[in-house]
Amino acid sequence: MAGIRELRGRIKSVGNIKQITRAMEMVATTKLRKFQDRAVASRPYSEEITGLVGHLASVLGEEVAERPLFRRGDGAKIAVLIVTSDRGLCGAYNSNILRVADKWFAQNRAADGPDVDLFLYGRKAYQYFSKRGYNIERLFVEPELEKIDYRGAARTANDLQDAFLSGAYSNVRILYSAFESMAKYIPTWIDFLPIEASTLAPGGDAQDFGGDVILEPDAATIFDRLVPKYLETRMYNALIEALTSEYASRRASMKNATDAAGDMQTELKSIYNRKRQEGITKDLLDIVGGAEAVR
Repeated sequence: MAGIRELRGRIKSVGNIKQITRAMEMVATTKLRKFQDRAVASRPYSEEITGLVGHLASVLGEEVAERPLFRRGDGAKIAVLIVTSDRGLCGAYNSNILRVADKWFAQNRAADGPDVDLFLYGRKAYQYFSKRGYNIERLFVEPELEKIDYRGAARTANDLQDAFLSGAYSNVRILYSAFESMAKYIPTWIDFLPIEASTLAPGGDAQDFGGDVILEPDAATIFDRLVPKYLETRMYNALIEALTSEYASRRASMKNATDAAGDMQTELKSIYNRKRQEGITKDLLDIVGGAEAVR
């Protein structure tokens, strides 16, 4: 069993670790609130633009299917954007995403499916897939995911849109963590391109549009201008929810580490006090034995 001096060192080390994890928990909590507010604030706009695009799609009818972004691409490959974190210490956040990705890849390979090109956001995904020989087409590093804003998400959406329109891919998919609550964030697949017109359900005030509404310019022009904004909004929502999920997971992970350090410190102090008491008792017995011997 460890001596008293060694136990003192362990107690001090565990206390230092506890201070660090506590500080990281507080930082994660602060950032989580900020990103959660941004994610919640973006949802009304996302719902409105989806409803408006859906209404215009219903007005245009079969014309929508003729547009390139609503048709399956000519390429034989699939583009997949996977969103992970740049750093660790966030619990099972990255491993959950990567496990879902591996399962999807295994199913496609088993079925002799098409080739896949990876577009990655987050260095953890890059480290994981580069070691396993996957074809990484691009790693997005600017802006960093933690500094993502609507403009940065729009650039990412436009890059994937250009890749799809180049004719290299049949479709584009995104894998990210959808934020549902502080304790629940689920790896989720979404089909980014081509856009399924059936998923664009009119909502909000768009339901009140009647046939006598005058659109200036015409519905087709407005529709073509709104669709890129719709894709940018979907990308922004995916990235900001992934970032919110990351910090929710990091907060929970650091809290668990802080609690574990506290429990370990309590146990070490108990052992230390018991060892110290044993030493004192032994010294007293030696003193008493010596006194009896002198008599």
